[in-house]
Amino acid sequence: MVTKEQILEALFPIQEPKMKKSLVELGFVRDIMVKEQAISLTVILTSSDDPLKPTIEQQVHNYLERLGASEIHIRFRAMNEFESEQIEKYGTLNKQEKEATNTSRPQPAAAEYSHLASPESKTQFIAVASGKGGVGKSTVTVNLATALARLGKKVGIIDADIYGFSIPDMMGIEERPAIENEKVIPVEKHGVKVISMGFFVEDNSPVIWRGPMLGKMLRNFFAEIEWGEIDIMLLDLPPGTGDIALDVHQMIPHSKEIIVTTPHATAAFVAARAGAMARHTEHEILGVVENMAYYECAHCGEKEFVFGRGGGGKLAQELHTELLAQIPLRAPDNLPTERNYSPSVYKEDDPIGQMYTDTAKRVIELLQQN
Repeated sequence: MVTKEQILEALFPIQEPKMKKSLVELGFVRDIMVKEQAISLTVILTSSDDPLKPTIEQQVHNYLERLGASEIHIRFRAMNEFESEQIEKYGTLNKQEKEATNTSRPQPAAAEYSHLASPESKTQFIAVASGKGGVGKSTVTVNLATALARLGKKVGIIDADIYGFSIPDMMGIEERPAIENEKVIPVEKHGVKVISMGFFVEDNSPVIWRGPMLGKMLRNFFAEIEWGEIDIMLLDLPPGTGDIALDVHQMIPHSKEIIVTTPHATAAFVAARAGAMARHTEHEILGVVENMAYYECAHCGEKEFVFGRGGGGKLAQELHTELLAQIPLRAPDNLPTERNYSPSVYKEDDPIGQMYTDTAKRVIELLQQN
């Protein structure tokens, strides 16, 4: 079977028209997948309306056919703001492409925007992802973060779902971050430090931004926030595999990932895309959390599998990882009058709260193994 290195070597003669450099040298050939005689990959363009796109596409086809590929899938996308900065500063996009082409340019530091995500940082990152919305990804994020904090870890959450931010509301956070010495101080609740786009918009206004602006805000969540000491940082990613997810994968190449799904076959099928993206960008998948696994009757204890069965286990098997938890469908037993009220956080002595504690313990074990 053809290897990634052979593909990069074969495509090396193809030049980016404006920069007059090899696409491979620039790091513009990404997400390579090989399955038997089928090859799929992404080619980055300097602009979405590049008139030479058909020419590049034909060149890629010609070179890959010489390698024996019988099925070729090429996805084109425009370079985002983060990538433009990397090209301007370093002349290439990432370490992998640099090594593959034996170039001698200095390598960009991952997530150079703050010490928090620098290679020297001891903070461990976990991106919580899903293939589609509505599966409870943010619920899993806030409860896993709270459980980790209860176990003595210093925990933070970056609400990276910039369009669909919900973490502050789920945790019952009403105050805004303070500013000290020109740095933003994250809001802390249940022992978890939180930053979210929700803190910076008024009256739940919609965020109407294009990809580059979203990437810039995400980078500000690293550079402009005074996080202090953090053991584990959870990133609540937007569903799918869009610009923000790509930015996270590029900025934090050492991040781990947890995939959230429901037991429904379609939800698990779509979630596999998020898992595939993690694998293609060399992010280790810690495991799968199956949310809304069943409904348990409060009176008789009988379980009803409202959304079907087996989706989480099948997804974990497909991604060669483990099923971390199967969380039932039930709202937390919280009252607005309670001190430290959070509408979506389960109490420590709640059976579901205990499930999250067990999951947090397993996550810690997995992180310690790496």
